[in-house]
Amino acid sequence: MIEGFEVGHHTADEDGWLTGTTVVVAREGAVGGVDVRGGGPGTRETDLLHPTTRIDRVHAVVLTGGSAYGLAAANGVMDGLEAAGIGWPVGLEPHELVPIVPAAVIFDLGRGGVFSNRPTHEFGLLALAAATREQPATGSVGAGSGAVCGGIKGGFGYAESQLASGISVAAAVVVNAAGSAVDPETGRLWSDRMRRVPTPTDQEREALAAALAEAQSSLRGRSHATTIGVVMTDAILGKAHASKIAAVAHDGMARAIRPVHTMFDGDTVFCLASLHKPVGENQLGALLGFNELLAAAADVFADACLDGILSATTRGAWQAYIDLAPSITG
Repeated sequence: MIEGFEVGHHTADEDGWLTGTTVVVAREGAVGGVDVRGGGPGTRETDLLHPTTRIDRVHAVVLTGGSAYGLAAANGVMDGLEAAGIGWPVGLEPHELVPIVPAAVIFDLGRGGVFSNRPTHEFGLLALAAATREQPATGSVGAGSGAVCGGIKGGFGYAESQLASGISVAAAVVVNAAGSAVDPETGRLWSDRMRRVPTPTDQEREALAAALAEAQSSLRGRSHATTIGVVMTDAILGKAHASKIAAVAHDGMARAIRPVHTMFDGDTVFCLASLHKPVGENQLGALLGFNELLAAAADVFADACLDGILSATTRGAWQAYIDLAPSITG
């Protein structure tokens, strides 16, 4: 895990439930940016991350299921951080602070069978309590529990990379899209940019195509969408730079999902910078280094999407890619 960050999940997948909450924590504060696209976003405190606003530190970002109802999980994270004395000072006393906790949601309502079972205040507290610097669990966990992508099971994915400069960048992504992660002609995953996964058999490709066709046959199937994520880096950045990274990370999403940013999606990407390493030693070096960081952000976002699909497990009516194409596991 990149210096300055922790990730925690709370998963609810017992009878009647298929949802959860994931939190990315920056206890020392991180510079934040965001880029929101698509026709149906569900977000909280994204305006605060605009480069023209005053507050320049974020203490956590919440990724959660539950559609707009799930935003309640951010209140739990706020309460947990407040109890730990973490937040933006707003008064003269140490306890007079406000944790800055932006959030974004996916639509997974009813996927566990009970429409009213969705993340609450408690989910945020439990996800925060579970946060650790260890590499996070991926697949059908946390906010990825009820995720679906193009008729197959989506999930939470994570990928990390270190640049030649020593700067690290990672992406934590919940893949839950109206579009598909699968090339219908080959059955391969769009996000497999390094071709690490074998090509499915013809029979498997037909099964994958059938899952996509079934999802596209109903408005209800397509409306349960939105891919959300957080790009993390230990680079020293300003809010404008963080927002630019969030914007370019959408390029990685576009490599992994087709179509993307539809009217059925509310795709939202945050960027958090923990301010540990300079991007360059001079003006030119900083420009070149930042450009390298932008390219890496798009790459790790696509890689995290790949991880989210490959690590997902079959839940209810939604089969996982690895079950529809078992030959890829060798």
